[in-house]
Amino acid sequence: MLNTLITALRRVANHRKRLKSEGEQEIRKLGHRDYVGGMWEEIGQLQFDFLARQGLKPSDCLLDIACGSLRGGVQFIKFLDAGNYLGIDKENKLIELGIEKELGKEVYNNKKPEFVVSDNFEFEKFSKKPRFSIAQSLFTHLISKDICLCFEKLREFVEPGHIFFVTFLEGDSAANLYTSHSLVAFYYSREEMATFGNKHGWKATYIGDWGHPRNQMMMKYEAV
Repeated sequence: MLNTLITALRRVANHRKRLKSEGEQEIRKLGHRDYVGGMWEEIGQLQFDFLARQGLKPSDCLLDIACGSLRGGVQFIKFLDAGNYLGIDKENKLIELGIEKELGKEVYNNKKPEFVVSDNFEFEKFSKKPRFSIAQSLFTHLISKDICLCFEKLREFVEPGHIFFVTFLEGDSAANLYTSHSLVAFYYSREEMATFGNKHGWKATYIGDWGHPRNQMMMKYEAV
């Protein structure tokens, strides 16, 4: 009974949040750091440290899905060899502000990161194929249909053996909204997360707690 009540209350709260606008208007209001969740240095460093432990090397090509204003991207771009960072996001304004306010033109020109602006995962627009991908705090804002689209299109783009890391909020998906939203939280069970990947050509492994300050869990997927 208590769990049902909590689920219902969370759905109401999410619906209220859904009334917020998203996109450039809200980016101006919140700022490029807070729009993507804040905790800039902490979560940016967390992503970098995690992928370094997973074997990311400067010579590897990394795809940052929902790169936003480069909270993790700044760290990755500076570490990777020139041209080896690929970032995709639906908000061009976030990418522009990330380059201008966080990365800087000198690093941008020297490291030559590649960006695609897309709201439907047009990975095929990149000039090279990555070895690793990460979606940090993306699936926490998507309905299952959009999650599956990401898995499907990424699998079409990458080679077998590609490793894809995904964070998610572990919980009851019954409370989720019916449409994706950048400023609303979505929850899924680890079984659901595994199924999303499995049916689109990915072998799923639950990593779980990786030290995220907002308790996002980590999944690892390998392209088969």
